[in-house]
Amino acid sequence: MIGIFVLILISWILLHLIEKKSILALGFLPIYKRLKQFLLGFLITGILCFLVRYIESYLKSSTWILNEYITGKIILKSFWWDIKSVLTEELVFRGALLYILIQKIGSKKSIAISAIAFGIYHWFSYGVLGNIISMILVFIGTGLMGYAWAWAFSKTKSIMLPFGLHLGWNFIFNTIFSKGPIGELVLISKGGNELTDWVLLFNFINGLIIVPILVLIYVKYFVKKETLLITEKV
Repeated sequence: MIGIFVLILISWILLHLIEKKSILALGFLPIYKRLKQFLLGFLITGILCFLVRYIESYLKSSTWILNEYITGKIILKSFWWDIKSVLTEELVFRGALLYILIQKIGSKKSIAISAIAFGIYHWFSYGVLGNIISMILVFIGTGLMGYAWAWAFSKTKSIMLPFGLHLGWNFIFNTIFSKGPIGELVLISKGGNELTDWVLLFNFINGLIIVPILVLIYVKYFVKKETLLITEKV
């Protein structure tokens, strides 16, 4: 949590020194509107994650069972972990730096830079550095998603929609389906068969390619571009 406070402080300082703006330049106001954007984003990627896991289960002929040891306290603790990890990434990749870049060089170049950085970052967070095929696939998948989220930031003038889109996926993936780094949580996969190479590739593409493309379509056609930014001078 200290790291998030440090990132917020650094973001505020950068915005003040370079753009003469406060942290509100990241689009936290008006609260009701931003909360609605956040919840909609959470719902969209949450549903997409459910669909991807269902397809995976169908292909493997496996089932999901409720973890008998799960408790509300554990779920809340895991949700809080998801919030912290997602917020950290959002502040780095869709925060003050992206806002400043957009002001200096425009949206298109800034979104591309953010997406490329996000894709490269996941070489390290996924531990695929050195495996060329995995690096290419991870870069394409996370880069596309990073592009969609950065585009959402640019169009809404707010960090809240990309935050919701990011958290919706991570929470369902990590906490509900126990696919993240924190172990078995709400649902546990049981039984089923190992996927063949082609089916495994299809499943991989489904999660890392098709989902980002669907999010891109949503951002392109259903997210309204805002022109008025509510902020404060410092």
